Amino acid sequence: MIQIFNNDKERTLHQTPFELITDQFDFSNHWVHLSNPTDKEIELISRLCAIPEEMIKAALDEEERPRIETEENITLTITDIPIIEEDDDRYTYSTLPFGFIVTDKLVVTVCINDTTLINDFIFGRVKNVSINKRTRFLLQFLYRVSTKYLQYLKQIDKTSQRIQAELEKSMKNKELIEMLELETSLVYFSTSLRSNTVVLDKLPKVTDFYEEDKDLWEDVGIENRQAIEMCNIYRDILSGTMDAYASLISNNLNIVMKVLTLITIMIAVPSMIAAFWGMNTGVPWEGKPYGFWIVIGISLVLCIVTGVIMFKKKMFK
Repeated sequence: MIQIFNNDKERTLHQTPFELITDQFDFSNHWVHLSNPTDKEIELISRLCAIPEEMIKAALDEEERPRIETEENITLTITDIPIIEEDDDRYTYSTLPFGFIVTDKLVVTVCINDTTLINDFIFGRVKNVSINKRTRFLLQFLYRVSTKYLQYLKQIDKTSQRIQAELEKSMKNKELIEMLELETSLVYFSTSLRSNTVVLDKLPKVTDFYEEDKDLWEDVGIENRQAIEMCNIYRDILSGTMDAYASLISNNLNIVMKVLTLITIMIAVPSMIAAFWGMNTGVPWEGKPYGFWIVIGISLVLCIVTGVIMFKKKMFK
């Protein structure tokens, strides 16, 4: 899908109908967004905007790492953005590469899936957007990416607390799997945020900032570092919690096995006596009316003695 925007003097975004796009269309100070584009759409934008197809396709590779590339006054910035994936009745968090291409005339963004980040700009949630100041637009986007990471990290923390509360009532595989998925999401976030830091550090070396944009660049760095710290804290907490629950599960299993072992020992004593007196050879009190009760009495005495010994050795605790 192709979306084309420009903004007026009040910095309000307006979408240009795709039907109006021709070979003579002037893309100056426009923003072209490609969401999961087809090969024909990529070829069309590459031809009309004079951008190599390789740059557009770079962000469509899910394994592409964040980086900055400059070629003939065209700068490609690939950054990882956070996304939410709906899986059955729960949500999982992951990251996707996002391409931000800046030329002398326009801005082109590329992503393999739809993302709420674009809607934040379209619906005016990001203020003072100026497409003609393309470097500032890039910094505003990167700032929004960092704040989105922080937002999702808070959601992960709340979800983790909810799952822990459920685990305190009863330990089920479902909750443990959710905890594992959250930990995996934090690993993805941490890796992507660190890669984004490399891009942010390199950005001033390949791009000329407006003087007033240096503060914005510093704010982006601060938000990104804060997201990294929060991610590391939540990951450590979640990892420690998983280890604690693993220890509890192992301890509960040991308790169950201990109880079953004690029950087996207690049952083994009368079973052994019954086996001795059930042999086809002559046994004491054979044929005597009171012989059965003597055998039962011996079994009970041995069970009591066994129970007392185990109690003194604190095996029931």
